[in-house]
Amino acid sequence: MPGPDSSELDAAVLDVLFTQAPWGLYVFDEDLRVVRYNPAARDVRGLRPEAVLGRRLGEFAEGFDDPDLAALARKVLAGATEVRDHLVRGRSPNDPGHEMTVSLSLFRIRLADGTVRGVAVVQNVTATRRATGRLDILHDAHRSIGTSLDVRATAEALADVVVSRFADTVTVDVLDDALRGTGPGRAPVRVDAPLRRVAFRSVAGAAGPVEPGGLSSFTFPTPFTQSLLDARPRLVAHLSGDEPWLSDDAADAHTLPVSGVHSLVVTPLTVRGTVLGVVGHYRHRNPEPYDDEDLALAVQLAQRTALSIDNCRSYARERTIATTLQRHLLPRTPPDLTAVETMPLHLPGTVGAGGDWYDVIPLSGARVALTVGDVTGSGIEAAAAMGQLRTALMALAVRDLAPEELLASLDEVAAALPHEPGEPLTASCLYAVFDPVTRTCTAADAGHPLPVAVTPDGEPVPFDVPVGPLLGTGSADYESASAVLPDGALLALFTDGLAAAPGGPAAAAQTLRRVLRHPGRTLQQLSDDAVYALMREQGEDDAVLLLARTHGLDEHHVAEWTLPDDPAVVPAARRLAERQLAAWGLDDLAFTTELVVSELVTNAIRYGTPPIKLRMIRDRVLSCEVSDGSSTAPHLRHAQEHDEGGRGLCIIAQLAKRWGTRFGRRGKTIWSEQELTGLEDDGLELTGPDNDGPERVEPVNGEPNDDRPDNDRPTNDGPDNDGPKNDRPKNEGSENEGPAAG
Repeated sequence: MPGPDSSELDAAVLDVLFTQAPWGLYVFDEDLRVVRYNPAARDVRGLRPEAVLGRRLGEFAEGFDDPDLAALARKVLAGATEVRDHLVRGRSPNDPGHEMTVSLSLFRIRLADGTVRGVAVVQNVTATRRATGRLDILHDAHRSIGTSLDVRATAEALADVVVSRFADTVTVDVLDDALRGTGPGRAPVRVDAPLRRVAFRSVAGAAGPVEPGGLSSFTFPTPFTQSLLDARPRLVAHLSGDEPWLSDDAADAHTLPVSGVHSLVVTPLTVRGTVLGVVGHYRHRNPEPYDDEDLALAVQLAQRTALSIDNCRSYARERTIATTLQRHLLPRTPPDLTAVETMPLHLPGTVGAGGDWYDVIPLSGARVALTVGDVTGSGIEAAAAMGQLRTALMALAVRDLAPEELLASLDEVAAALPHEPGEPLTASCLYAVFDPVTRTCTAADAGHPLPVAVTPDGEPVPFDVPVGPLLGTGSADYESASAVLPDGALLALFTDGLAAAPGGPAAAAQTLRRVLRHPGRTLQQLSDDAVYALMREQGEDDAVLLLARTHGLDEHHVAEWTLPDDPAVVPAARRLAERQLAAWGLDDLAFTTELVVSELVTNAIRYGTPPIKLRMIRDRVLSCEVSDGSSTAPHLRHAQEHDEGGRGLCIIAQLAKRWGTRFGRRGKTIWSEQELTGLEDDGLELTGPDNDGPERVEPVNGEPNDDRPDNDRPTNDGPDNDGPKNDRPKNEGSENEGPAAG
């Protein structure tokens, strides 16, 4: 069967295209006027032919009279180009109230008589473009919203995504409780609950009625309060202005932040049934009203934003807990000491609590320990680890360990603390001990910025402490260094948070030296000056600064004697203590002090090695110290009823506020402290013939004599009544309070 004639087939196809095709077909002449078109196309369906034929495209379809589009059509007629899928925005001829997007393709045809015509194929892609636009908005929202743990930054990211693309103006209001990290429960939000405006953005660039960061609440009832109450979105497609909820001027000003709003969408910010705030989308420049598809997009954007804000809230809550924990773990008020006047400063970081700490620890002999440290990391874990290390450091400090020995022990503690697998706990620490008698400061360093010291005149004091490895590495290789600090010298210890500026710790140390050159300023003023000079903004990491002004003890507060290695010197030692107490006006402590001195000197002579020294210090407590050349430490034991000795240290423990042993490079010192509470304080000014400084006691004919009557002596003169060593009961030896031979 022969096929149809090709001319007949072409005519049939053209007839179908120009009568039944769903897209627009337009044939135009050299003047760009339509000579034939497809009346079945959706956008011209129902138009009379005379409204289209003989007219240019822009004359019957608003928005298509673009000069650039006309120039492009003329190039097609001239055979210079072809146009495929060129997107044009305009308005539908039979529905001018709605904007549409069309895909335009232009082709050139030549008729048999040589006449040139153009063909325009128009396809309405409005729905497709809108869907693609919504997907693009969602894609950008997922990429930019939630990149910060700050609520304001999260809200502003939402505004950046939607303004000019989905909304002409957007407002984001978050409940003030949520901003502080607490947040409401699942119960409905009170309509008068305060909300803080965290974002406002408009294509008009104008400011809204509520300043960003300001507190306000929505007037009831409005779509906003309804959304807060039931956690459901609201769509107001057409806003005529006579709505009942707009009758109140205050409601109008709050809910319509700019004039000319004709359509709005309200979406609550909800996470797991909890309402955190509300978002308002407004259209006043874009004439298209919001529809149900726009509402669905707004809900998805709100869900993404609410989840990110909830993460911010959780982070803020954890930060609050960690900061509170850190604040409670740090010392409240430094102790009031004679040796140093201190001023600590702790500045929290913006990313949460860190592991910075400081401490001022009173030690024996009127000495004081100054320390700062920094646990690696931040958050609750770092704060808890800081508390553990600080507790361990205090326990080691009261043992009177040398700075390098203390850091070595603390390194073992840090290595033993639990930590996340693959993330060992490390910390830096600087530990310094100031002795007000010798005015010497000795320090050791575990990976920490070096201290800064200046004289009262502002001259720098060299204090190059060897920097050892961080705590927790298990290296335990630390060395100490010493510096002499005259009275009124300033010592500054700080953490990395204070040295975050360019140049690091070295530059921070130089700045601190310059700040500390003003001896007339108080420590509080100097501390503030250091912050002003070193920090232009609050850092991410927390920072600690510990300032100390040193004060030495003069000779009128210290008495020291070198004693012979002879048991017969014990009565003389008691007499020296009694005379010194009388000179200090502390006669009420004579009995207990003589007993303490007797026991300490007796033990040193029995179990220690020369030289033996007795030292008394009147500070805020009365200190009695006996040193010898042996490194063997005594231990307290409780004597049985049949034992003739072994009660010396028990007696000291009962009479003294505290006692202990500290070791030097050679030998040890056993010390005790007695309270001065209730005793007459004469300002530590000493008078009398025996107050000319430390006294050296030399034996007379080998044995100093005590010329007091026996009934004037303390009833308990020591474990063996100060008799010679060879008079000691045979059952004592190593079971007393030290080895049989020191």
